[in-house]
Amino acid sequence: MLEEEGLPRGALGETCAIMAYLCNRHGLNRFYPTEPGERAMVDNAMFYLIGTLYPLVARATYPTLGFAQYAGEVATSEASDEMKAKAQRGAEAAIADPLDVYRAFFLDGNRFIGGEGPSIADIRLAATVEFLRAIDFEFPAWAEEYMTAAETTRGDAYSEPAADVRGYVAQMKSQVA
Repeated sequence: MLEEEGLPRGALGETCAIMAYLCNRHGLNRFYPTEPGERAMVDNAMFYLIGTLYPLVARATYPTLGFAQYAGEVATSEASDEMKAKAQRGAEAAIADPLDVYRAFFLDGNRFIGGEGPSIADIRLAATVEFLRAIDFEFPAWAEEYMTAAETTRGDAYSEPAADVRGYVAQMKSQVA
């Protein structure tokens, strides 16, 4: 959440909106391009993540990570533990296809969604993919290369928070095992 004077409600609570706002406010065009077509691709990648990929990632990883599920998910219902586990396995099995859309469409031979440098869509995607380590998701080679490029390009700005996420994931996995 970002609280800041001048925002219509005084706060923003969604990662993608916060990143777009900060880029617009501070002129960070290298992360959020101003050219309408390039910006549309970044926005499209973020909306696809939030609407398609992230719900599957949440369904597959949240039980291991100890997070509450989204309202309406089987995990928050009166369904049996067997049905909840089945929904989790189904989500895990479904992740590969929408993840591959990033390779085939959004990256389309580029290093990043934003081209040669990462955009806010790349930052959001990389952060989401980090959580797949909680379920020992087998990353395709392109995803491993992408994650390495994201970390290498951003340096400590990526490595330091990623280390916290990786530590949390390891801790939670050890409690489930």
